[in-house]
Amino acid sequence: MSRIGKQPIPVPGGVKVDLNGTHVKVTGSKGSLERDIRPEIEISLQGEELVCVPKGNSKRVMAFWGMTRSLVNNMVIGVEKGFEKKLLVEGVGYRVKASGTNLTLNVGYSNPVEFVLPQGVNVDVDKNNTITLSGIDKELVGMTAARIRQIRKPEPYKGKGIRYEDEHIVRKVGKSGAAAA
Repeated sequence: MSRIGKQPIPVPGGVKVDLNGTHVKVTGSKGSLERDIRPEIEISLQGEELVCVPKGNSKRVMAFWGMTRSLVNNMVIGVEKGFEKKLLVEGVGYRVKASGTNLTLNVGYSNPVEFVLPQGVNVDVDKNNTITLSGIDKELVGMTAARIRQIRKPEPYKGKGIRYEDEHIVRKVGKSGAAAA
């Protein structure tokens, strides 16, 4: 049995859930999200919570059960509170500038890198090169953060690059430190 799948999803007041077969639409104060779920899983609204029930008991169906519950739960949380990811840009001369849906990154290449943000993701750049991505779709916000990080991954010697706020980079000693030891 799925430990995650059997937990009910609380639906707070102000969030409206429409179930139409395998199509789920969640509407809240921040916007609305839609998703088609797997046909092996059935979702029903019982009072103030959503319950996911598998149709069968194979290993594959049980895996879909927990995943579907997590996806729908993220939809409910997203339309109520939203999601946020922070990226830190570290390096001498590394700068970030946001203008509308474009993000201009000067991260050590000969030309600045232009990154176009997808619709549904908002960006805010602090003066100390902290990129804050926010939106109601957790999957889209996380994927956008991963694609921005991919432009210049953090390197292990000086720690230069783009990293997540809570990410720890394991540092290496380098040539001179290894020779002295």
